[in-house]
This record gives sequence, C-alpha cells and structure tokens, in this order.
Amino acid sequence: MLAKATMQSSSPRPRLVMKFGGTSVANVERIKNVAQHVKREVEAGYDVAVVVSAMSGKTNELVAWVKEASPLYDQREYDTVVASGEQVTSGLLAICLQAIGLKARSWQGWQMPLRTDTQHGSARIGEIDGSGILKSFAEDGAVAVIAGFQGIEPKTGRIATLGRGGSDTSAVAVAAALKAERCDIYTDVDGVYTTDPRIVPKAKRLDKVAFEEMLEMASLGAKVLQVRSVELAMVHNVRTYVRSSFDNPAQSSPGTLICAEEEIMEQPVVTGIAYSKDEAQITLRQVADKPGVAAAVFEPLADASIVVDMIVQNVSADGKTTDITFTVPSADYARAMDVIEKRKDEIGYELLQGVQDVAKISAIGVGMRSHAGVAAKAFKALADRGINIRAITTSEIKFSVLIDVAYTELAVRTLHSLYGLDAA
Repeated sequence: MLAKATMQSSSPRPRLVMKFGGTSVANVERIKNVAQHVKREVEAGYDVAVVVSAMSGKTNELVAWVKEASPLYDQREYDTVVASGEQVTSGLLAICLQAIGLKARSWQGWQMPLRTDTQHGSARIGEIDGSGILKSFAEDGAVAVIAGFQGIEPKTGRIATLGRGGSDTSAVAVAAALKAERCDIYTDVDGVYTTDPRIVPKAKRLDKVAFEEMLEMASLGAKVLQVRSVELAMVHNVRTYVRSSFDNPAQSSPGTLICAEEEIMEQPVVTGIAYSKDEAQITLRQVADKPGVAAAVFEPLADASIVVDMIVQNVSADGKTTDITFTVPSADYARAMDVIEKRKDEIGYELLQGVQDVAKISAIGVGMRSHAGVAAKAFKALADRGINIRAITTSEIKFSVLIDVAYTELAVRTLHSLYGLDAA
C-alpha cells in the first residue's frame, strides 16, 4: 500500500490528522462537540485534517436500503449509496467549524483523490495525492474535513469503499500522505486497556502500546482499532493515539499512543488479554495421513474466502490416519461445514464434527520474546480453575487458547491477574 503527497507545503505549522467514529458524530450536537476538539488543536498551532465516519447507525440503514432494493445488487452502486453517509457528516462538520469561526471545507475521497484498487466494497488504498490539501493549508490554513471509508477506483472513476472500519484506515493513510506529526483516533473509549473493563473492572489504560502488540490485539478481538489501520500505521510509522471524543474538549485526556517498540522504555512480559466469542471449531476425524491432505482441506476454504485460525493435527498410533481440528469465524461456520462436506470423498475423512460454543483467549506482549515459560504458566493457571483447553496457537509475541465459551470471563480474569495487569 502506498500513501504519498505530491507536494510539500510551505507552511511551517505541524500537521495533525484527527479521526472521529460514528458514535462521536451520532447527531448534530455531537458534531458540534467534535468541532470544539478540532478548534483546540488548531489553536495549538496545527494544520488539521479531520477524517469522519457516517453517523452512528447510518451505514447499517443504507446497507439495508440497498438489500431491500435488490438482494443481487451491483457492488459499484452499493458503494455509491453507502459512501453517502460520510459525505453528509463531512459537510455538517465543515459547517459547524465555520460557525465557530474556523476556515474549513469538506473533501470527498475522490476529490483528494484517494485512489483504490478495483475491489468495490472492500477496496484497498493504492495511493493518496495530498497536494490539494497541502495547498489549502499553505494558502489559508483551512481545516480539511475528509469523508472516510471511501476513494476512487482509477480505471472507471467510480466511488469505491474500503469495507467496515475503513475510516480508521483512511485516517492513517492520510496521516502518512501528509507526513502528519501524529494521527488521533477518537472513539467512545479513552484509550487501549489491558483487557475489557466490563469483564475486569481493575483493567487499566495503557499509556503506550507497540504497533505489533496492537496489531495482535485488534486481530484477536479488541475492537478499538481496525486491523488494516494498524498495519498501515506500522508500515509507515504513523504515531497513532486512541482518545475519547466524550472528554471535555478543553481538558481532553492523552489516551493511548500506538508507536514503535523503541519508544517504550519498560516492556512488560504481557501487555494485554484479548478475547473473542466469534469462534467455531471444526474437526475431521480419521483422515488419511498422506501428502496433500492438508491442502485438500484448507485450499477450498481459502477459495471460499473463509479465514482459518487455529490448526491442530494429531497422528494416530498406527501412523495411518490423523485428526485435523481448526477454527473459523462463527459467521462462516455453516459455509465452512458445507465446503468440507462437499469434498468428503476427495479428503477422505470418516467423521466431521463442529461446535460453536467456544471462545479464544489471547495474551499479547512483546516482552514474551525474552521470557521463557510464559504460556506454560497460563496453562497451569487455567487448569487449576478447571478450564479445559481445546486448542493452542502461538507466535513470538502472543499465545491463544480455545476454551468453552462459558469459561470466557473466568479465563480472562485469571490471566489478567496472573500476569500482574490488575491496576494497583
């Protein structure tokens, strides 16, 4: 992914990108509050670009209208409809900024332009031409209010949307293109916590999180940031803050900084505990243990765009058959079972089993690189609580266990205390 600016501004002012999600712009009153957050940063001396989402619930409403019009809709027209939510918000925020004495104008994705690939509905960013915004900064310092989630498909000139959570990705890409000092993502929480405070009241807000840790957290169940936005921030080293738009604009808290590992002085062994109940487990029993059998199982799932996560393979005592267990998102469970059932003869399994009442619990921390026995300690603690582990997967900075969903909260609390994450 390439994000770039084709012109350097003559303005000496530092640049800042601010992004506000749907709950932050849920109505005109909330948008007026956003305008006060923007005014604070302009008065602090920044040239500001603001990326906005559609009002809370608006995208779902627009999607429902499309499906009501026709179940077999044209994806390009779908993009035209759903992109309108952000267009409305960008115009309203520009008006609110003008009403409090700030120069501002709205920018749609195609006006910058933000160029995408050809995958309407889930497009990826190709490049951003930030010269128009930089020129506006240099001439009159006008706040650029950008409709997130959307760009232009260069071959056809049609609007293309980036998929759910795409406004986060838009914001980080714009920050990279404008060479902004940082990108502030405003949401309904005041930062990234060691785990879900609704499960563990002692969970504490983290001051800093490394890009790699945040990427794992986002992909393993934490809903604070969209995965693609974290990937982009890491690639382009865009320092990104997670902050709350519900703070008093005059006394906004700093939130959590997502940054390079080198910026963090003290690295805890475990930074956070994530969980996901959006899991399903599938097991193939007595599969012939021969070359190519794994490909026969997983290639059809990949062709169906079904993401497979945890994989466990057990070889029988006679070495002739094996059991293969893996997990998929629960939303894809029925499709995955159907794909495997249709290829029973090709794969050669005896029995297909599946369950959906499972959860994935993950511990993340770059400190794991230099500490041995971190996962083993967790396995014992969970066993002491009577929690059975169905599957395990590990990487350099995280491990995940699959358990029965009924034990989710107990497992999260157990691991959060085990690694000393409870607030003092």
